[in-house]
Amino acid sequence: MSDPPTTPDHSSADDSRRSVYAVMLLQSLFASGTHLVAKVVVGAVDAFTLTLIRSLIAALAMVLLLFVRGDRLSIRREDYWLVLGLAFLAVPVNQFLFLFGMRYTTPSNAALLYATTPILVVLFSRWFLGEQLTRRKIAGVILGFIGVAVVILERGVDASMQYLFGNVILYVAVLAWGLYTVLGKRLIAIYGAVHASSITLIGGTLMFIPLGLLSAVRFPYGSLSAANWLEILYLGLITSVVSYLLWYFALARIEAGKVALFANLQPILTTIMAVVLLGQDITVPFLLGGTIAIAGVIVAQFG
Repeated sequence: MSDPPTTPDHSSADDSRRSVYAVMLLQSLFASGTHLVAKVVVGAVDAFTLTLIRSLIAALAMVLLLFVRGDRLSIRREDYWLVLGLAFLAVPVNQFLFLFGMRYTTPSNAALLYATTPILVVLFSRWFLGEQLTRRKIAGVILGFIGVAVVILERGVDASMQYLFGNVILYVAVLAWGLYTVLGKRLIAIYGAVHASSITLIGGTLMFIPLGLLSAVRFPYGSLSAANWLEILYLGLITSVVSYLLWYFALARIEAGKVALFANLQPILTTIMAVVLLGQDITVPFLLGGTIAIAGVIVAQFG
């Protein structure tokens, strides 16, 4: 007698998907404070010094995490170029250019530029990973971007020549983050989220040391307040370590395009933080745009 046909465990798959969504919401919350914190701290520390300190903190934290886990960094010979490329995208390009560009533009401009990440990731995923470009996914990306644009434009985006330089620099950082997200998915499949995050952050830090060392040695650290150091720790530990690990955790489980679409929530969450911390008012355009952006995330997840 043949065995009865088995049915897939949909409840287990649904639970796994819900856990990924919870992780991405948490990652978005952590990442949302980055624009506010970065804009404050770049006024106190130059981008070369700040990137080096931030990346050193992140690299040391990763080394400690690997030690606690009993892991050993090892890279297959055939993956050397991929690791080097991702390390270069992570620190010398994305992190440095983000901090460098923030000095010359506004948090609103930065948030709108980073809101294009899902569009880039969907396209890059199609080109590099062969992920399916469905109508629902495209609709979700468009909805998400419209929602973010409603929120940001209501607060005001300055496209004047004064901010053009900073916006261009920031968009190169956005392109780097999109590529890092897509190409990093291959590395996660081989090494796992913790190992992949560790080797790219540690490698990127080693690459940046020659660039940032001269500025870091000359910097007057006595000028930094306790609040400045807390802000630097936020960038080094929460944004560079925790957020990276959560991002790679999700990438290992769902499509890159679906993960990236959660970036559309960051400007919404950043505005909420500004309301709570800075007393900023909640407006009708904010509620409308936030609802549209969240709808875009939901639509894309079923694409």
